Amino acid sequence: MSSQFNYCQSALNVINTEAAAISQLSQYIDATFTETCELLIECKGKVIVTGMGKSGHIANKIAATLASTGTPAFFVHPAEASHGDLGMIERGDVVIALSNSGESDEILALYPVLKRLSIPIIAMTSNDNSTMAREAKISLCIKVDKEACPLGLAPTSSTTASLVMGDAIAVALLEAKGFTADDFALSHPGGSLGRKLLLRISDIMHKGNDVPSVQQTETISDALLEVSSKGLGMTAVNNGSKLVGIFTDGDLRRILDARIDIHQTPISEVMTQRCVTINRHILAAEALAVMENKKVNGLIVVNEQQEPVGAFNMHDLLRAGVL
Repeated sequence: MSSQFNYCQSALNVINTEAAAISQLSQYIDATFTETCELLIECKGKVIVTGMGKSGHIANKIAATLASTGTPAFFVHPAEASHGDLGMIERGDVVIALSNSGESDEILALYPVLKRLSIPIIAMTSNDNSTMAREAKISLCIKVDKEACPLGLAPTSSTTASLVMGDAIAVALLEAKGFTADDFALSHPGGSLGRKLLLRISDIMHKGNDVPSVQQTETISDALLEVSSKGLGMTAVNNGSKLVGIFTDGDLRRILDARIDIHQTPISEVMTQRCVTINRHILAAEALAVMENKKVNGLIVVNEQQEPVGAFNMHDLLRAGVL
């Protein structure tokens, strides 16, 4: 169905308006922002984030971002707080209260109780002269020139600015605390993110009798049987217990072209020496980077004595969700 309305131009207007609103936030990154971060990093309890309506949705996301980046936090709905949920807030906590106008009745109703408990309040509003801002310990301004909504009614630019300011706080705290990728992974054990950050080669490698292995004195045909039976497309070649080489499907293609007698020739004559190996403690994601860099499909895992203790290939990484 054709239309005379320019949807793309409308969308571009929104994007440009909200981009300008985000750009304006830089003027509020000042001593007050530093004071906010210092209050939060010194918090001995939890960070409680609250807001009504659209501000509540943003507050919920800010709380989730803080929690996942090393700052214990959760969202409390201000209306529910007045009917019992306020019991989740204790001395030692810090409250971040979001409201564009700074006059949210539901949030202001909580102020007397929070002050009685000596809980500091950080107000994020667009009006430093609002009741919420004046009565808070810290007033963090998030004022924008205009909403992206052409009617100036639907919270758009203002909620985007609030969200970005929340991200700025969370990341500043993350960096100040020295929060690492390993720390992040501990709060994200599920899904591909957790697998990439937490999974180590020891978790996915084939072990014991499942590790393809032959002695260097055995024939090529013996090695082929081992490769076939273990199904990894390769086998370790050992001298006693020590790894001295590897034989892969690629090596097989090369010897077939050379018309070598596979029943008489020792595997030591055609194996790949000085092969790439890896230790069991390395992250699976790091192992994947090594394999891609070296252009290999599988690796032998060795211990400190260069003895094979495991093996894995790209299919194992795929099954583990690392790829």
